[in-house]
Amino acid sequence: MKIAVASQDFETVSQHAGKTSRFLLFDAVPGGVPILTGKLDLPEEMTMHAFAGGAHPLDNVDVLISASAGPGFIAKMQERGVKVVTTTQSDPMHAVADFVSGTLVPADPEAGCGCGCDHHH
Repeated sequence: MKIAVASQDFETVSQHAGKTSRFLLFDAVPGGVPILTGKLDLPEEMTMHAFAGGAHPLDNVDVLISASAGPGFIAKMQERGVKVVTTTQSDPMHAVADFVSGTLVPADPEAGCGCGCDHHH
């Protein structure tokens, strides 16, 4: 399974998946150790928030993990065949391992993202 983790600093799971331009890419299977296979560093116009349409590098993943994601982003990714999962786990490797083992702690959608925005993720 191919999994992308939103990570603006390439070290922690980031908020605002639709505005994120950097992702860590993993291959993972249940019962196995996730393998970091690469990093995706997109220009701003390729963030899903700004993307105009067509083929996108995130089309190649099965799952996208982020600390927060809005309903528009989730719907857009679902149309592309990508499942979006939000989590409170801040470590990307642990988030992927927890996801494939079925133990990933989901983010509370009512909590918002803590960034001061006026919408829920």
